[in-house]
Amino acid sequence: MKTVSGFSKMSKSEKINWLSEQLGKEAKHLVKSMPNYWHQDQEVQKRFDEFSENTLTNYDLPFGIAPNFLINGKVYSVPMVIEESSVVAAASLGAKFWLERGGFKTTVIATKKVGQVHFKWQGPKEKLYSFFNERKSDLLNAVAHLTTNMEKRGGGIVNLTLVDMTHKIENYYQLKLEAETCNAMGANFINSILEELARVFKGAVLLDNSFNSNEKDVQIIMCILSNYTPDCIVEASVECSIEDLGQFAGDMGPREFAEKFSTAVRIAEIDPNRAVTHNKGIMNGIDSVVIATGNDFRAIEACAHAYAARDGQYRSLSTVSLSDDKFKFSIRVPLAVGTVGGLTSLHPLAKTSLAILENPSAQELMQVMAAVGLAQNFGAVKSLVTTGIQKGHMKLHLLNILNQLDATQSEIEKGKEFFVDKVVSYTGVRDFLNSIRG
Repeated sequence: MKTVSGFSKMSKSEKINWLSEQLGKEAKHLVKSMPNYWHQDQEVQKRFDEFSENTLTNYDLPFGIAPNFLINGKVYSVPMVIEESSVVAAASLGAKFWLERGGFKTTVIATKKVGQVHFKWQGPKEKLYSFFNERKSDLLNAVAHLTTNMEKRGGGIVNLTLVDMTHKIENYYQLKLEAETCNAMGANFINSILEELARVFKGAVLLDNSFNSNEKDVQIIMCILSNYTPDCIVEASVECSIEDLGQFAGDMGPREFAEKFSTAVRIAEIDPNRAVTHNKGIMNGIDSVVIATGNDFRAIEACAHAYAARDGQYRSLSTVSLSDDKFKFSIRVPLAVGTVGGLTSLHPLAKTSLAILENPSAQELMQVMAAVGLAQNFGAVKSLVTTGIQKGHMKLHLLNILNQLDATQSEIEKGKEFFVDKVVSYTGVRDFLNSIRG
């Protein structure tokens, strides 16, 4: 691949032509086909192009719906964007299962988000703390012009503290900001405040005559929101009598199921090898709603996994209790999301997703996401302790394999009929197609 100058200034067609010239015949053909995925509406396409840099085309993912989610007495059809076929199916089945057993109960525990000014300062820490306590009100007043609109909506700065980190890095401190951002995810709001705080803080230290020349030298390292939000938490749960769980595949009764299910979740609490896959299943559900609504799935993922390891060992995000003949399955997960600003206001399908959800607040969206994550987890563990994961997963994967092998519509229908009671594998599907093709 050759180096290039001025690539960002090229048109999309010029970028595609340049890239295709660097590639072999097959790759050249694939790159040349990229305009096939451009949106037919030029204004919409222009908006997509402006979401990122050096864009060539759009990358499509399936947009599906999981209906019948009964959450706190309200029924939702939940938009989900994901390429893994079994995820929407499992969420839908989980929603239907619990629809008949009272649905999902959800509660937002807290909604605070955090940002930090990281800085170095040389001098007695008691002196810095005394200065901070004296000037805290001045610092907050200095950023009041940035918080006015958020305060009108019920948000704003909750607290500002000085954190001593010198036991980790020499001369290292933090200004820790805690904020409520209402229906916005709040990254730009918090980052703007932090940068202004850093400027005002450094200036105040420089002008304070109680500090000597070394102490006046505040080194601002960086100002940035934290995507770890352990105080922006939502809880979701489902509950019914053990007998009301009903019968499962292989003549498995409700009590045997409840006990196997509980043990499976317990294994994910004690074994990180299992916990990672267990939580990945939860995030299958949550991320698909996060993406559908234009939120930041990378931040959500990073935070959830950090939260799962908050006591020093990576553990399951979900828990089960069996007591008084009751089965209760619950999840507690940090979810910092927004319903205004960013892609939620710009991407046409993100706006569509929020409309399908009847334009929820950020807190309501948190609860929907948590319920979907719990439904997904229930479906995955249910399959594992009954039929095994591959039976349902590979049935849904059958169509992908048939399409990969260029099956015609007639061959697809025959394949579905043939594999209705057989194990699906790539080799098995290939051999089946070869047999009917002669």
